[in-house]
Amino acid sequence: MTWVFGSQLDRVLPELGVLRYLVALFFAVAFYASVLVHELAHTVVALRYKLPVRRIQLQFFGGVSEIEKESETPGREFTLAFVGPLLSLVLAAVFYGGMYVVEPGTVPGVLMAGLMISNLIVAAFNLLPGLPLDGGRMLRAVVWKITGKPMAGTVAAAWVGRALAVSVLIGLPLLTQSGVLGGTAPRSVGMETVTDALLAAILAAIIWTGAGNSLRMARLRERLPQLRARTLTRRAVPVTSDTPLSEALRRANDAGARALVVVDAHGDATGVVREAAIVGIPEHRRPWIAVSGLAQDLTAGMRVSVELAGEELIDTLRATPATEYLVVEETGEIYGVLSTADVERAFVKAMA
Repeated sequence: MTWVFGSQLDRVLPELGVLRYLVALFFAVAFYASVLVHELAHTVVALRYKLPVRRIQLQFFGGVSEIEKESETPGREFTLAFVGPLLSLVLAAVFYGGMYVVEPGTVPGVLMAGLMISNLIVAAFNLLPGLPLDGGRMLRAVVWKITGKPMAGTVAAAWVGRALAVSVLIGLPLLTQSGVLGGTAPRSVGMETVTDALLAAILAAIIWTGAGNSLRMARLRERLPQLRARTLTRRAVPVTSDTPLSEALRRANDAGARALVVVDAHGDATGVVREAAIVGIPEHRRPWIAVSGLAQDLTAGMRVSVELAGEELIDTLRATPATEYLVVEETGEIYGVLSTADVERAFVKAMA
């Protein structure tokens, strides 16, 4: 960004010399600060709607607010998407007003003009009606409102996004080559043409990939309800802490169970025997190893309800990372053991 804007400054303010790159660096920082304000607008609205935001990530071509849940209504989805471009337009208006405060043809004047134009471009680009852009999310909200189906909105906006990617790939180099986007005459094929084609290819790839990812994530969320703790839980047998591993495994085999839960004298669960630890014990040593040495003590987050399903189940497991979880009934009775490996396999199957 500094190099590109510095080259443009050489044409407007040639008297700056090498100092133009210092001015260009300031412009680059101010531009990404504007992008951050754009993303903060999304974040503030998301938090107001009680949607968790993992982080804001600034990228070469802009930024993204990683919102971990979907909006509950199309109206909220539209508002959440629209506030970003709206803030960019507000910033463009602020910098446009700043152009009247400073003297034209000076460093402040050029910076104000550059930031005004760049924020207008950010707003206009994000309003294009295709995922993963804000305009695509707005289109998704409109189709969702009309059809009553969020998935229908995602499919429509994703395919418009893919069409947009193809248009950028083909149309942007043609427009720059013809001089429509700048210059007074068509340019001959040269290094600038190759650069334009490369940037168009990168932009098109980002849009195409983002549209595809949005579609895959929507389909995954549609299938997430299939992930149910009740159906994924392994049957378990309760054993006391001093039970030899070989005896515990014999009881599990007789009962057709695939997990072991350590209980105290009152029958309350105190730990879950880790499957990886069992595999690591040779068979000839198992009669001499007590299950207590292979058990992981239960924490509050390792007790999960048998009624959990979908995103709620995934969020609960993510909040307390572990290899096994104790699954309990609403009454507190032991239902079984949920293995993270089983959830991952079901998750991958849903993705496929």
